[in-house]
Amino acid sequence: MSAEPLTGAVLDFEKPILELEVRIARLRSLLPHSPDLAPQIDQLKSQVENLQRKIFAHLTRWQMVQLARHASRPSPLDYLDRLAPDFVELHGDRALADDPALVGGPATVAGRPVMLVAHARGRTHEEQEARRFAMTRPEGFRKAVRLFSLADRLGLPLVTFIDTPSAYPGDDAEEHGQALQIATALERLARVRVPVVACVVGEGGSGGALALSVSDRLLMQQYAIFAVISPEACSSILYRTGTHAHETAEALQLTSNDLIEQRLIDEIVPEPAGGAHRDLDQSARLVGDAIARALDELAVMPTESRLEARYRRLRAYGSVAYHG
Repeated sequence: MSAEPLTGAVLDFEKPILELEVRIARLRSLLPHSPDLAPQIDQLKSQVENLQRKIFAHLTRWQMVQLARHASRPSPLDYLDRLAPDFVELHGDRALADDPALVGGPATVAGRPVMLVAHARGRTHEEQEARRFAMTRPEGFRKAVRLFSLADRLGLPLVTFIDTPSAYPGDDAEEHGQALQIATALERLARVRVPVVACVVGEGGSGGALALSVSDRLLMQQYAIFAVISPEACSSILYRTGTHAHETAEALQLTSNDLIEQRLIDEIVPEPAGGAHRDLDQSARLVGDAIARALDELAVMPTESRLEARYRRLRAYGSVAYHG
């Protein structure tokens, strides 16, 4: 399937591709009356493919940050629609409230019953504001822990989708125990006896992302990012201004290629040419295939062996001597 033409927000390095695609669209509109334009259209399509390949082969880390945040990039909700059409959302933390920034519930993925937990940043601007752009509050983390425990009790493998700039930074969230709830989520995920597969599909930022990332297999889309701090926040700390974000992005080494070299993730999930926003259906298939492979691998492992491997894997983070 060919990539969709660029629409909506366009990044600076995408503009040369857009210019060619606009020319192709114009020529296609004339094609019924001028069939001799077909060879010219084919030539332009070839130019688009070559230009796209050239640009995306030399992206800087800051440009990958921009791709991970692309306004048209598929969100976890988009993947749930395509990979788990029978998803049933469970609401509430059984203590205070329901947090729309995080969703979860049982579903079937790749023919397997699972428990899904995902950040939800919304699609429209109104929905994004209602969901606080997937910045989870304490009640959201409590809901996640409730679903982790439910999955463990029912024997359902856990699949998490990560796409958040951070946990919600408001004073009221701190007053309600934000740090404690993140720590509780980390501890509970580490202890569940069921298989856990996590997938970073956009921006994996700070503790909000870490709370869903403890797993037996950590997958990451090709142009996703994952870091303990955003480039802008890092720039503000180091330079007292956010204008050096492009420099701090390089220093943070937050791309999928960086993290697989450091053995912090297990697999890079390829994206369609030009990024996941160019072909949502193909992107969902690639993510679904990677999750299915991981679930199949974990299903045949004895539980105690898998738990021991998870423990060793987590304890080895940051060690250059770790070899899996």
